Amino acid sequence: MTDQDLVSTGRRVVSQEAEALNLLEASLTDSFAVALRLILEAKGRVIVTGMGKSGHIARKIAATFASTGTPAHFVHPAEASHGDLGMMAAGDVVLVLSNSGETPELADLIAHTRRFHIPLVGVASKSDSTLMKQCDVKLVLPEAAEACGRGIVPTTSTTMTLALGDALAIALMEHRQFTPENFRDFHPGGKLGARLSKVRDLMHSNEKMPLIASEAPMSEALLEISQKGFGVVGVVQDEALIGIITDGDLRRHMAGLLEMRAGQVMTQNPRSIAPGALAESALALMNESQITCLFVVDPAGSTPMGILHIHDCLRAGLV
Repeated sequence: MTDQDLVSTGRRVVSQEAEALNLLEASLTDSFAVALRLILEAKGRVIVTGMGKSGHIARKIAATFASTGTPAHFVHPAEASHGDLGMMAAGDVVLVLSNSGETPELADLIAHTRRFHIPLVGVASKSDSTLMKQCDVKLVLPEAAEACGRGIVPTTSTTMTLALGDALAIALMEHRQFTPENFRDFHPGGKLGARLSKVRDLMHSNEKMPLIASEAPMSEALLEISQKGFGVVGVVQDEALIGIITDGDLRRHMAGLLEMRAGQVMTQNPRSIAPGALAESALALMNESQITCLFVVDPAGSTPMGILHIHDCLRAGLV
């Protein structure tokens, strides 16, 4: 088999699965909305389950639900028969994935939902399968051949199931008006969490801020710069930030520096940012202005609330 043959196979698989997703889009009916309403009205969690490859997809769907505002967890159907049925309770909704709808390991779990009147949403390709006959809401996958060409490797079916789970999660997220800020509450780690960090999450506040009164002698300003370690000092008057003293300001006023007051040396109207701004925006502002620090001020006025150094953004993963 040549390299071109290998590429052709890859393209065929992707094309076939893309066609299946188009079929899935066209197949969504009122049952999709019914399933969503059932989940939205649930007082408990969404229990997602499946066996084999469907189980792997179920884990991902449960994780996506949980990180987008819909409490959910995965229950392994085989473990359910050995005690994990106790992880399901009244008020929950169960989402069961099985391409054939005949997976034997699901039997005890399905029976448990029927016995305790726990709503059951089924996802399968056979509308007359055992699973679909038992469930309260049927989400039927359209007929589409597996990409292996022999109907034995779960490929097209798992792709459609995964996309259907994403569609449910995003529809729920939009209905709940789930914001990026909400997402960060559930996802503080990694690159995504860093991108959604707020300035208030990273800034240094209270006694860590380098501040000096405008009438203070420059000897005190130099001491504040040295002790706080940011290389700058903010100048305040009546609790408002009116200026900043940087290395450049010191160099420009070398002659007679120690005889001057902070207000005489400072640069007026320094760059600042609000505590609720994204840290990513603060980093962009620092890069654009070619500075290493930003004072964080009260958006309702000009009272300094903290200071943010470019290194704080880099440590948080904003690169």
